[in-house]
Amino acid sequence: MSFHSGFVCILGRPNAGKSTLLNALVGEKLAIISPKPQTTRNRILGIVNVPKQKRRDAGQIVLIDTPGVHRTGSSLGRKMMTEVREALEGCDLVLVIVDAKRKWDADDAHVLDLVKKSGTPVFLLLNKIDLLADKRNLLPLLAQFQQPENCGGVAFKEIIPISALKKKGLDELLECVLKALPNGPRYFSEDQVTDQPVRFMAAELIREQVLFQTHEEVPHAVSVLIEQFEESARLVRIAAAIYCERDGQKAILLGKGGQMLKKIGTTARLDIEKMVGTKVFLELFVKVKPGWRDSRQFVEELDWRRQMQQIGGSRQPES
Repeated sequence: MSFHSGFVCILGRPNAGKSTLLNALVGEKLAIISPKPQTTRNRILGIVNVPKQKRRDAGQIVLIDTPGVHRTGSSLGRKMMTEVREALEGCDLVLVIVDAKRKWDADDAHVLDLVKKSGTPVFLLLNKIDLLADKRNLLPLLAQFQQPENCGGVAFKEIIPISALKKKGLDELLECVLKALPNGPRYFSEDQVTDQPVRFMAAELIREQVLFQTHEEVPHAVSVLIEQFEESARLVRIAAAIYCERDGQKAILLGKGGQMLKKIGTTARLDIEKMVGTKVFLELFVKVKPGWRDSRQFVEELDWRRQMQQIGGSRQPES
């Protein structure tokens, strides 16, 4: 019996719907989502186990969600683009996802440049088709993208219209992806959906609430680090630091009488409880670290793989 498996990188501009697609295909919330650009800062792995059917082989699709491709000058931005390039290395297939209702421009060409350099087979996903008032508008788009000269010389193996939010076209997408992957082993156990540690996912759920509850420059100037994470059968205790860059941002995060921080904490706690399946005691602190986005050392500390290495001898970033 054939078993298809491989690593599939999801690539696109900010807010194209990459994380929404990852969550929809895996069937669980692995990546936080918000309308604000550059929500995803790390590559996130999600595992889809596809059972055998009468006319379909079984398989395992290892999806890699990536930060939105963008041009940047900060240490944080450079780190995010490093995450993108590392995700492309060694993958078997790339899914380039674009917003079907937005005009193609030079930033899309930048995405395709990365794909061309990787030399990896690529599918084009036309996302957000549920927002097209007239579905006939898809036809000229499909005709345009079928011509490599219109796409920076990239020849797409498949062009698939989808709605990641409404979960339309995803069955066809899975069928096509599985066929494109080689015969291979099962890389992860059947009950595993990600390689992310729970403490990192908890930090992301806290940051997600900051994204939703605050505006202007605050969301982009915030990072979250877990300082304490203790699990027992009935309770998970978490202490987390929300880092920002200026005192004015700290005042916004705290809110009048601490009400904003309380709102962020309460909503995040409920989300974390859904994830871990038990009660959570969550304690939040706000710390100011001027210019942290331009600090290479601090940005490296945000990588959960490095955080896991430090657990035990646990050196926390300076406040």
